[in-house]
Amino acid sequence: MQFEGIYTPVVTPHNADYSINRDAFGDVIEFLIEKGVNGLVLAGTTGEYYAQTTEERLELMPLARQIIQGRVPLIVGTGAIRTEDSIAYAEAAKEAGADAIMISTPPYAYPTGREVALHALAIDRAANLPVLLYNYPGRMSVDMDEETLNRLGRSPNFCAIKESSGSPDRLHMLARDYPQIQLSCGMDDQALEFFAWGARSWVCAGSNFAPEAHIAMYRACAVKEDFAMGRKIMSAMMPLMRVLEQGGKFVQSIKHGLSLRGIDCGPPRRPLQPLNKDEKRELAEVIDTMNKTIAAIEGSN
Repeated sequence: MQFEGIYTPVVTPHNADYSINRDAFGDVIEFLIEKGVNGLVLAGTTGEYYAQTTEERLELMPLARQIIQGRVPLIVGTGAIRTEDSIAYAEAAKEAGADAIMISTPPYAYPTGREVALHALAIDRAANLPVLLYNYPGRMSVDMDEETLNRLGRSPNFCAIKESSGSPDRLHMLARDYPQIQLSCGMDDQALEFFAWGARSWVCAGSNFAPEAHIAMYRACAVKEDFAMGRKIMSAMMPLMRVLEQGGKFVQSIKHGLSLRGIDCGPPRRPLQPLNKDEKRELAEVIDTMNKTIAAIEGSN
């Protein structure tokens, strides 16, 4: 499977009582497809999979597939502490018609590189689908190190990696030493660097509410290879990225960004709390400035 373009890790909208708002879920998917994203990721960090019951995760897979109707690829996350649970999610994803699965390192358990590889290989054997690896040590505590990557070379299904470590050294290592694994940007403020090192895709939470800006960045760097224009767009996006990351209110900001596009995604699940009025105002101002700046950049080229 070739990963090309913008892949959005879809939020999970909630009602006021924290139940899943299935109508809004459909609205988000339709909005993203209409705006031109290249694929959708279900059960990622942005989708709050960690706060969902098993039944909810299993229900959302076929629901997403039904809404998408094959218009864009669907990648389903299998994140869990226990390998057995990840296998069950992977098997359910295959049954639901997912195009690929996403495998991350098990959180909290702190496995070795060999153990991470055995975990991923067990999931791969069960599902036999293309795999997007997800390296996010900030959440999971460990990296998918060279031992992990070397062992995973035993299966051709491991075709891409979403790299979210933030380490330039890992970016260089992946690009130089593992060219057979497609490089996908998972660190938003390093998108320019990822594209310069050959990445062809970007899994970006902000594209939930700002798909146009993220597509503009991809188009400039990966399609046109105009890195001068890419630097200008990235500079315009940086204030948004700082706002999204500040205070640990990432998911809340993504959800409020969608409300600014007319889709009420409700609150995050507890223990997370919604943005306050000042945070909402700051986010809206940053988005507005970014959009105007990027429109001017594209208009001048």
